[in-house]
Amino acid sequence: MGIYLNPGNDGFAEAIRSEIYVDKTGLIAYTNRYLCTEQKFICVSRPRRFGKSMALRMLAAYYSLGCDSGELFAGKKIEKEPAFGEHLNRYDVIFLNMQQFLIRAKGQSVTDYLEQTVLNEIRKVYGELFSKQETILAAALEQIYADTGKKFVFLIDEWDCVMRERQEAEELQKQYLDFLRNLLKDQPYVALAYMTGILPVKKYGKHSALNMFSEYSMTDQSVFEEYTGFTEPEVRELCQRFGMDFIKTKNWYDGYELTDFKHIYNPKSVVEAMRRHKFSNYWTATETYEALKIYMDMDFEGLKGDIVRMLGGGSVSVNTRSFQNDMHTFNTRDDVLTLLIHLGYLGYDSEEKEAFIPNKEIIEEFENAMSVGGWAEIMRVLKASEKLLGDTLSGDAESVAEGLDRAHSEAASILAYNDENSLSCAIGLAYYSARKDYRLIRELPTGRGFADIVFLPLPSVNKPALVIELKYDKSADTAIRQIKEREYIKALEGYAGEVLLVGINYDKNNKDKPHSCVIEKWVKDEQSIDN
Repeated sequence: MGIYLNPGNDGFAEAIRSEIYVDKTGLIAYTNRYLCTEQKFICVSRPRRFGKSMALRMLAAYYSLGCDSGELFAGKKIEKEPAFGEHLNRYDVIFLNMQQFLIRAKGQSVTDYLEQTVLNEIRKVYGELFSKQETILAAALEQIYADTGKKFVFLIDEWDCVMRERQEAEELQKQYLDFLRNLLKDQPYVALAYMTGILPVKKYGKHSALNMFSEYSMTDQSVFEEYTGFTEPEVRELCQRFGMDFIKTKNWYDGYELTDFKHIYNPKSVVEAMRRHKFSNYWTATETYEALKIYMDMDFEGLKGDIVRMLGGGSVSVNTRSFQNDMHTFNTRDDVLTLLIHLGYLGYDSEEKEAFIPNKEIIEEFENAMSVGGWAEIMRVLKASEKLLGDTLSGDAESVAEGLDRAHSEAASILAYNDENSLSCAIGLAYYSARKDYRLIRELPTGRGFADIVFLPLPSVNKPALVIELKYDKSADTAIRQIKEREYIKALEGYAGEVLLVGINYDKNNKDKPHSCVIEKWVKDEQSIDN
């Protein structure tokens, strides 16, 4: 067992012995499918602490020669696959953690240090097959393959750390990418190359230096969706096992919406919440909010307004194709939004091509970043939202209208009302504090249309649900009438508590009191409305 060559199965053994282990061995079925094919180059990018390194340790345990990993995979999903035994511990594995090489190289070239270090270990096993003077890793591996026919599985962790931690060192980045291309591209000794990082492969000009890789990122995980984070059934099982409320867990950590798996949960936070039996900001605590604030303050083409819309529960369109896959080159607001998607601060709907803030944990991180300056008017709206919610729950429609007037006045420079959709985002922002106790649902299907905004109380929260209908240049009474006539309440069929109907209208021609509000209580048993 070596450090870089065939590192063994200790890392994976630690994972499955842990208090919480979620079986993701099904991923191996896909890597087996791509072994020794033209699709053998795989680059998987996900946010930090989303299980990338654990997946690599699992692959190392499965493929590494000299291990006996059968017992570790006993009873796991991969054991049921026909090709399980065919590839188990049959390949030489080269495991490279690029962050370690970047740190340890110091004054030396990163790639020179890597080649020297890895070659020293490979010489212990295959030294008689290549020259003692050989300093190029690719040349040594070519000779080993020529003499033995042996193929290697390459597992590369933190592949993009050079781009992230040496953001402006373009010459170093190009040298590094050229090294990887020479090591891997068109080389007969490669059985599989599986890279993980946060960013997709860096682009230079029209082409990528590593264009042989199939990329699976937060904008398109494709066949690896199930392995991006925890799925909803996996989280339900953990909640049952640890006695945690599933709906609260969903509100805190769900929100990464993929094509087939619509609910992917942050694995780091779910594990910590289960272990500690407490909901908190576990994932965001692994990095300071300043990292987010840097990008929030880049006000490309109204980026600030986009962030406010998302804080209000809305989504914003984003073109992810122009992003250069680094943390330095930003030309448009789309580039910044796309980076935030890859970093995990935003979710992405690939069908609608829209970005959004995924869950309560991330919302609070945005709030932390805004509290440090540059967002004073929005912070005043957020701080006033507690009173607005209280006025709504007490049925004080006049105070609600006045509160919305003030909120609009504060945010008008960033978020203008152009239609009912922008009004909906602004109202969501004004009711920001409600998300402590409520789940916000925009455009809830009702069978006869869509309720604009619904606030459903979380379990154990003794507060009424809110059904909010918005009108633009009409009347609040019209909004209430629409809720009743279209029977929006039927969408809350599984909800047995009290419901408040809230009609809000914005009159753009009334400069003094643009908002009006009507609040009524729906009494389920009497099938009637009480003023």
